[in-house]
Amino acid sequence: MSQHTPQSQLPEIENLRVAIAVAEWNGHITSRLRDGAIDLLRNYGLTDEDIAVVEVPGAVELTFAASKLIETGNFDAIIVIGCVVRGDTPHFDYVCSSVTQGITSLNADCDIPVIFGVLTVNEEQQALDRAGGKLGNKGTEAAETAIKMVAVNRLIDDL
Repeated sequence: MSQHTPQSQLPEIENLRVAIAVAEWNGHITSRLRDGAIDLLRNYGLTDEDIAVVEVPGAVELTFAASKLIETGNFDAIIVIGCVVRGDTPHFDYVCSSVTQGITSLNADCDIPVIFGVLTVNEEQQALDRAGGKLGNKGTEAAETAIKMVAVNRLIDDL
């Protein structure tokens, strides 16, 4: 049985720029997530000039890329995309903990939202199901979240 999160209409936002940091590791999955995010942003009305994509080797490096993208001051939101598949060693736990803590820290300390689009799964099929498979595309959902969080950020800034 799958659970569905409530979906609301995307808010209208002008002058929106979004950066996507995507891990190359498990690229056959992360490329699908990246493409889902880009497709949603383009359908929303963003142009190629409004979307920047930066590739990093793996999920751990996403925090660094997001931090550097924030420092530019050129973006309203950052989406980080990665995929970590559990293996036979504790590496999975360390990677997941590192990237989760890093992105959480950026969200607490920075002025723009960093959207967590990192799949953490037990097996590859679970990732494929979430990268355009039977469970949708979590990259698309990350782009929707980015738009909504920019709207929240601007609303709070105007209070």
